[in-house]
Amino acid sequence: MRNILFILLTLFATFASASAEWREFRGTSHDAVGKGERYPLEWSETQNIIWKTAIHDEGWSSPVILGDQIWLTTASKDGRQLYALAVDDRNGEILHDLKVFEPVSPQRKHSLNTYATPTPALEPGYVYVHFGTEGTACLDTQSGEVLWKRTDLNCEHVQGAASSPIIYKDLLIVHLEGTDVQFIYALDKKTGNTIWQHERPQQYYVDVRPIWRKAYITPIVVNVNGRNLLISNGAQICEALDANTGEPVWLVVYGTDSTVSVPLWYNGLAIINTGLDFVKGKNQSQLWAVKPDGKGDVTDTHIVWKALEHVPGLSTPVIYEDLLYMVDEKGTATCLSAKDGKKVWQKELDGDYHASPVAAAGHVYFTNDKGVTTVLKAGKTFSKIAQNDLNDKILATPALVNGEIVMRTANFLYKIKK
Repeated sequence: MRNILFILLTLFATFASASAEWREFRGTSHDAVGKGERYPLEWSETQNIIWKTAIHDEGWSSPVILGDQIWLTTASKDGRQLYALAVDDRNGEILHDLKVFEPVSPQRKHSLNTYATPTPALEPGYVYVHFGTEGTACLDTQSGEVLWKRTDLNCEHVQGAASSPIIYKDLLIVHLEGTDVQFIYALDKKTGNTIWQHERPQQYYVDVRPIWRKAYITPIVVNVNGRNLLISNGAQICEALDANTGEPVWLVVYGTDSTVSVPLWYNGLAIINTGLDFVKGKNQSQLWAVKPDGKGDVTDTHIVWKALEHVPGLSTPVIYEDLLYMVDEKGTATCLSAKDGKKVWQKELDGDYHASPVAAAGHVYFTNDKGVTTVLKAGKTFSKIAQNDLNDKILATPALVNGEIVMRTANFLYKIKK
């Protein structure tokens, strides 16, 4: 009987470990919603912290998780040493600390950015790290061996890299969009070789200033009428490409630059961020909900709704139980109906915000730059449940797995559990 019990417990532990996953930026499903019925609502340096691990140098890549491994990247302040780190999810011990690239002359970056901001993509046995123009690589998650590298995918970021890679079938999709070139690459996961590449249509870029051509976005893949489309909101335009071939399918034109926020998918609508509107003299993003079944330029025919006020330019909203939650850089939190974009409520939160909100188990989590997380009860009325302070700068987005929160601050990685 004891042997049988031991076997059952072992199998349960193995299953629980294997089911723990948050593989890419904003999770495996790219929706920033944690699975499970219970997540911590309160924490501090002395409450509900399972472990805390120091992370050397600096980076704003978000943690990704699969089984017992957590991966993230970090970089020296001058950008001359670029690292991939693996942390043991069970105890916070460093499993791998690997110097992947050593750029001789790193590009400059924005003061908010780091040289390790793109979030890795993770799958069984492999992790893919991306540092923008400084390099892309595939590593073996057990041995730490670098299996392939690319340093020839280049652009002038101007403000540093921020686009995260995504895994699609046998492809790794990366964006290199700067003031000079605007390319999307689909790489063979096993070899790093280019399978297809797409250049943004230059008629939308040729007559604008170089600074208005750059973008820092992470795409999503959605299925529309049996066809998998890559939704990618670059500067000036958002495009839908055939994810298998890179063939353009449709686009919308908004004519702005510095797109960062990830597209959203809700009930057959692609909800895209138009980027910071420096072109028209306003630092204001918009959300456009697009019917994704068109062809060619669908700007005048397929826009279902628009949100025009207090839309963040950098963080990505989260959709949870038919409501869209977002917070702009100055702390105005807004709840919209995801169906029609109508405002449900709007409140001012403390601080400045760049990390993206996440949701789980009936709650929404907003983390400001000073490391304070405001927990709200999800719903049509504003209801603040708790405010939790880790007293360290935070721009990375948390990962939510199996009732636990993994949160990266400027100096540490935390595992939080009730």
